[in-house]
Amino acid sequence: MIRDTYLKAFFIPLLGILFSGISGIITYSLYSIPELIAGQLYFILISFIIWRGCNWIHSNLRRIYKLGRSPLSKIAALFLFEGLYGASIGGLLSVTWMRFSREKFSWQPVYIFIALCVFAVIIFTLIYEILFLSKERELDNKIVDQLDRERSQAELTALKNEMDPHFIFNSLNTLNHLIINNPTQAHLYNNKLAQVYKYFLINKNSELISLKNEMEFIDDYFFLLQLRHDNKLQLNIELKDESGGKIMIPPFSLQLLVENAIKHNEFSNDNPLHISIELNKVYVKVSNNLRPKPYPANSTNIGLKNLSSRYKLLCNKDIVIEKNKESFTVKLPFIKQ
Repeated sequence: MIRDTYLKAFFIPLLGILFSGISGIITYSLYSIPELIAGQLYFILISFIIWRGCNWIHSNLRRIYKLGRSPLSKIAALFLFEGLYGASIGGLLSVTWMRFSREKFSWQPVYIFIALCVFAVIIFTLIYEILFLSKERELDNKIVDQLDRERSQAELTALKNEMDPHFIFNSLNTLNHLIINNPTQAHLYNNKLAQVYKYFLINKNSELISLKNEMEFIDDYFFLLQLRHDNKLQLNIELKDESGGKIMIPPFSLQLLVENAIKHNEFSNDNPLHISIELNKVYVKVSNNLRPKPYPANSTNIGLKNLSSRYKLLCNKDIVIEKNKESFTVKLPFIKQ
C-alpha cells in the first residue's frame, strides 16, 4: 500500500474546483457566496468519489494481473476500466448538478467536464502505477537484501558443518578402522564420504535443490552415521520417486533436521533413534522419537530459525514444528519447480 494522504488532500479539492470552473458547468454570478461554497463542495465530492473508486479499481486490477503478464495489457485495462468509471460518475453527477441547480441545461459543459475527468484519471493512473512499481521495487530490494543475509548465514552454517572437526575426526577414525578390518567396506565408506563433501561444495551457494537430490545426499550422509553408530540409528523413508524431482527445498534442510535429532537425543542398541522422512500432499515431514539428553547439547540454536527464515523469504511459507511427549516433527512446505 502506498502513502498518498498528502496527494489526495491537495489534488481532490483542487481538481473539483478547477474542473467546475474550466468546464463552465457553474456560473458564479448566479449564486450567493454560501451557495457557491456548497456548489464547490459538491464538485469536490465528485472528485473524491472518482478518486476513491479509481483507487479501488487500480488496487484490485493489479492483483488480477500476476507476475509475467504483459505490462502494456495491464496499463490498457487500467485506463479502460478507470476511464469508464470516471466518465460514468462524472457524467451522472454533472447532469444531476445541471438539473437541480440554477444553470441553464446544456450538454457542452457536461461533455467538457467528463473529458476533464477522464484526462485526470489517465494522468493519475500513470502516477499511481509509477508509485506502485517504485514501492514494489523497494520491497523487492529489501527482500533480496534480507535473503542475502539469510543465505550468508546459511552458508556459514553449512561451511561449519562441512568443516566440523568432530565429524572429520570420527569419519577418518571409522575409515581407518575399516581399512584394516574390512577393505571392501572402507572403499564404499570412502566413496560415500567423498559424495557428502562434493554435495556440500556444489550446493552451499544454492537457494533451492530438488528433493530427489537432497534425498540422495541424505542416503550417503546417513550411511556414514550408521557405520559410526552401528544399529543405534534407523532411518525410514516414504517418498515417491516420481514426485521428488518436481519438489524443491533449501539445500541441507533434511541434513539439518537429521543432525538435530542426533544431537539432542539419547540412543543405544536397545533404544535406537528412529528417524522418518515422509511425503504427503503438502509437506515433507521429518520426525523422530523423543529421548532428550539429560544435559544441554552443544548447539547454536539457530538451525531451525534459519530454516524458517529461508522458507519465508523463498516462498512466503513457514516450517511447521510439532512436539509431544513421544516425538518431534518438522514439516517442510512444498516449493514446486
